[in-house]
Amino acid sequence: MITTALRLFVSVSTMRVASSWTRVAASVQPLASVRDAKQLLSTGMARTALDESGEKGEFQRRDAVWRNWIRKDSDLPPESGRYHLYISHACPWAHRTMIVRALKGLQDDISVTAVLPTWQQTGSDDHRGWMFDDSADAKSVREIYERAGDTEGKYTVPILWDTHRETIVSNESADIVRMLNSEFDAKTDCPDLYPPHLQDAIDAVNAWIYPSLNNGVYRCGFAKSQEAYDTAIEELTQAFDRVDGILQKQRYIAGDVFTEADIRLFTTLVRFDEVYAVYFKTNTRSVAQTPSMLNYCREIYQMPGVKETVKMDHIKTHYYTSHPLLNHYAIIPRGADFLELLEMEHDRDDM
Repeated sequence: MITTALRLFVSVSTMRVASSWTRVAASVQPLASVRDAKQLLSTGMARTALDESGEKGEFQRRDAVWRNWIRKDSDLPPESGRYHLYISHACPWAHRTMIVRALKGLQDDISVTAVLPTWQQTGSDDHRGWMFDDSADAKSVREIYERAGDTEGKYTVPILWDTHRETIVSNESADIVRMLNSEFDAKTDCPDLYPPHLQDAIDAVNAWIYPSLNNGVYRCGFAKSQEAYDTAIEELTQAFDRVDGILQKQRYIAGDVFTEADIRLFTTLVRFDEVYAVYFKTNTRSVAQTPSMLNYCREIYQMPGVKETVKMDHIKTHYYTSHPLLNHYAIIPRGADFLELLEMEHDRDDM
């Protein structure tokens, strides 16, 4: 039988997970069997990323459907205090938005609610997804989508919420990153993360890093056939080596200036060794064993405000305890403390 939720979180505590999470343990009810998990994935409209696969077992992520835009002189103006972010500290897409919010000094302008790490049952059906603690204004991310009249049925984060209209502005992290970068008045000296003279270069980098690395780790981890996995891991390995080659020659991924492309890459790399190499079987490469990428991650991690956005205990707890089909007993590997490596001095100033 699957271990109880209490036993699961006792093992988590050995990793020094914050004591405030212990109360989550009592409410987490693992599925009774892999058969139950398979039934979960075929229920009704509500679904998760694990449902999104093609005929050959390849993972096929669906695009976000809420794509409105905050702009000056529009019905969605960039007003301080009007917008709210719903995020998961585990999610690399949500993490992008938190880094930009921190770098731009928008903490007082855009409030945030974070979900609990482990997926739980969200409604009367068998759907399991993001849940909030008792201090939030909703029980689940699903409830937020239902308030907005969503008909898509995939309850993802991040969500940029308009508190005036009480609806979703956007659930596409790439769009939210650019809105936070350009539409709000930064409170720091953080430069433009999408400068006009580098936009073509940034777009070009994003175009190959997204499918091969950002989404590539999921294509490996959520593959349902050997053929799908083999294709994904080959593309990921080639992309990893390509990034390594670039970062040996220049300081940042799109040139000599720090941009949104670096944030998008960092949120994947910071999870790579602790989660993806183990859980998603991307073990052909290691960031810790690749000097250019390790020092690159160190520099970004040490930028003002970034370290505080990296919640590794939350990251590991989510991935290893939320997918019964992938980790039946929800065992969380101890790991080698990748964040300790990021505290060390980097060499990127010499580039």
